[in-house]
Amino acid sequence: MNIINLLKIATKALSNNKTRGFLTMLGIIIGVASVITMLAIGQGAKKGIQSQISEMGSNLIMIQPGGDMMRGGVRQSSASMESLKLTDYESIVNENRYLTAVSPLVNTSGQVIVGANNKATTIYGVNQDYLKINNFSIEDGDMFTDHDIQSAAKVCVIGKTVVDELFTNGENPVGQTIRFKQIPFKVVGVLQSKGFNSMGMDRDDVILAPYTTIQKRVLAITHLHGINVSVIKEEYSELAMNELSGILRQNHKLKPGDPDDFTLRSMEEISSMMNTVTTMLTILLGSVAGISLLVGGIGIMNIMYVSVTERTREIGLRMSIGARGIDILSQFLIESILISVTGGAIGILLGFAISWIVSMFVTSSVQLWSVVLSFAVCTVTGVFFGWYPAKKASQLDPIEAIRYE
Repeated sequence: MNIINLLKIATKALSNNKTRGFLTMLGIIIGVASVITMLAIGQGAKKGIQSQISEMGSNLIMIQPGGDMMRGGVRQSSASMESLKLTDYESIVNENRYLTAVSPLVNTSGQVIVGANNKATTIYGVNQDYLKINNFSIEDGDMFTDHDIQSAAKVCVIGKTVVDELFTNGENPVGQTIRFKQIPFKVVGVLQSKGFNSMGMDRDDVILAPYTTIQKRVLAITHLHGINVSVIKEEYSELAMNELSGILRQNHKLKPGDPDDFTLRSMEEISSMMNTVTTMLTILLGSVAGISLLVGGIGIMNIMYVSVTERTREIGLRMSIGARGIDILSQFLIESILISVTGGAIGILLGFAISWIVSMFVTSSVQLWSVVLSFAVCTVTGVFFGWYPAKKASQLDPIEAIRYE
């Protein structure tokens, strides 16, 4: 019996039980749609994090005080360390070979006030390179100058969120005065909006001021809370980190074998870590969704057993007039594959539709490999779970099958 006739017989058998066939397909449809949607959400999260890290500056390296230092048997946190000084910043500027921008960093949080309006925010003491390092740009006004840094001028640049909450009447904030911890700052510029990052942090809720101003007039300190640098190219990150480590260890007079009293973190390192986390999340989501495919496969096996039982006499008649065991096997196997493949095709369409709807609320990205994988799995599922019932049908004794009631 040729394949065309077998397809006709299988199609007719399924069309005689449309409702049962559709309900059997439903497990495969839901399974394939779930796998595609879950993987799309996982890949979307991965791309979203990569995009946010890229916006923060893929070439960024952050230097923070503190490392594996132990004092009195207690490990010191970066908040309690004062190991970064202005001399470290100056040495990095003068001795580096792989950096395009270097900015010291000191910061503190508090209330900022304009008239009757106030809000809690964070003010960062930086230099002009901070804009380049973190991909910020000025939308209105100007950045503070070298002279402002040298004189510790009380000037600042503010983000959009600060503008919206303090200047509620729509006035231009440039040239206005705001008060941070009772210290007046003249607004010289407004940052272009950056929005929220993948961790939900509002990047527009920020005030930038000369680092000397924050050190002397706000915090009364001489050390730095950090140093941010930007590498020429991302592939030079490791070389730059080794160079920075050498400069800082020399400045801090650390002997070979002494632990670092500073910490280096590159965005490449953070990106790699986040990619690992999102990949594991994607695998977990896909595995959970894949369970529904397994359930759908069990449903196919169950319905094929029922079909073999119901059509035992038909099988006996076919075998008595010359149908071979391989023909009976092929007939039921084709029915199983038709159920799984048709369900897979509908599931793919449903998966695309659900992913499109989900993308309106969270980032999702349907990958071609996930579609191919889902379709391949559902086809294999049809063959695997349809084989045993089909094999059982092909091994029936024709005489016993004809007598079956």
